Amino acid sequence: MQSPAIAHRRFLNGDAAATTFPLFRLKPTPSIASPFSVRMSLREDAPSLAVVGVTGAVGQEFLSVLSDRNFPYRSIKMLASKRSAGKKYTFEDNEYVVEELTADSFKDVDIALFSAGGSISKEFGPIATNCGSVVVDNSSAFRMDDSVPLVIPEVNPDAMSHIRIGSGKGALIANPNCSTIICLMAATPLHRRAKVLRMVVSTYQAASGAGAAAMEELELQTREVLEGKRPTCKIFKQQVLSVLLLYAFNLFSHNAPVLPNGYNEEEMKLVKETRKIWNDKDIKVTATCIRVPVMRAHAESVNLQFASPLDEDEAREILKKAPGVVVIDDRASNHFPTPLEVSNKDDVAVGRIRRDESQDGNYGFIGYLCLWGPNTQGGCSKCCPDCRDVAVIQDISFCQVNLRWKNVWLEGEAEDVDSGC
Repeated sequence: MQSPAIAHRRFLNGDAAATTFPLFRLKPTPSIASPFSVRMSLREDAPSLAVVGVTGAVGQEFLSVLSDRNFPYRSIKMLASKRSAGKKYTFEDNEYVVEELTADSFKDVDIALFSAGGSISKEFGPIATNCGSVVVDNSSAFRMDDSVPLVIPEVNPDAMSHIRIGSGKGALIANPNCSTIICLMAATPLHRRAKVLRMVVSTYQAASGAGAAAMEELELQTREVLEGKRPTCKIFKQQVLSVLLLYAFNLFSHNAPVLPNGYNEEEMKLVKETRKIWNDKDIKVTATCIRVPVMRAHAESVNLQFASPLDEDEAREILKKAPGVVVIDDRASNHFPTPLEVSNKDDVAVGRIRRDESQDGNYGFIGYLCLWGPNTQGGCSKCCPDCRDVAVIQDISFCQVNLRWKNVWLEGEAEDVDSGC
């Protein structure tokens, strides 16, 4: 019997017999081309790549995303653990042998893509940069390191404007947490217009963020409850007053560890990462993160307080023009973003845009955001039309961020277990 994760994936690909989810294509055709117009292939003038953790589900999907982006390469190293070394993979009609990840793996590598978890990133990321590689890291290992830019390409591309590929000078680029990406993709365009002073965020995070096993347990629990059986609780196995924490038909506080201040780690990531990305230590951010019994696509409620008034209609127009954002805000038919509707779409869907009646004038807005994955297509050439190095890094960053959002550990265990989605 196929797993629910794979069944869901098959249905999103159009296999109506796979499960009962609505039809969506798994990988949308890019609407905007890569800065490079050729199909991903060997090119002498292109960067040399290394993919760390290539044998895992995350690494395999990352290759697929690179191909979807038409990202060219001069050479590509497929790196994994010692036990996976020697495996052979066919990619883009070429056969590659997986190499063991060692300190010598990054010689002559221009861009190293890390999606193998925080511990691997901490050990080998600095080694790669010392070899002159630009490291794009998908874990939380370096996010709050003051010397490492934390980048959402549509939001703060200037943070990596100093980085040059192939210069021999290595660098690290970190990707933010999933909740931060959703929030700031929509909030930043408004922040640029009226300056956000305070932000209150509530997240509704799907099972996919916790990995394939969580998705499988959600479906299993649903069946067991409907059949009157005792539910299986292995993934979220905390007990409250001797009652197992049920995921199906239930909501609960995000499973990240709770800190002494009462916030959990997921909530504090959003607070700290927002301040770093916006370069504003004074902005006030508070968050509540909830796990919901939805297979894929996270959602958020975001309340913004501005320094200057912002008309509701103007705010809506700003969001409509923002890269990576689509507005679904039909009050007449009560049509707003839903997780099922945005599945396999690449934009942040925004709806329920309205003035905050608890604040005087047009100083506050409330919005509802829903996301399968952030935009991976636009932004590169728009932001940096004259800077090839930054355009390339942005392109690869789009791939890496998109990888996080596709939650690609659907057919295996999550490798980036500290990502917190």
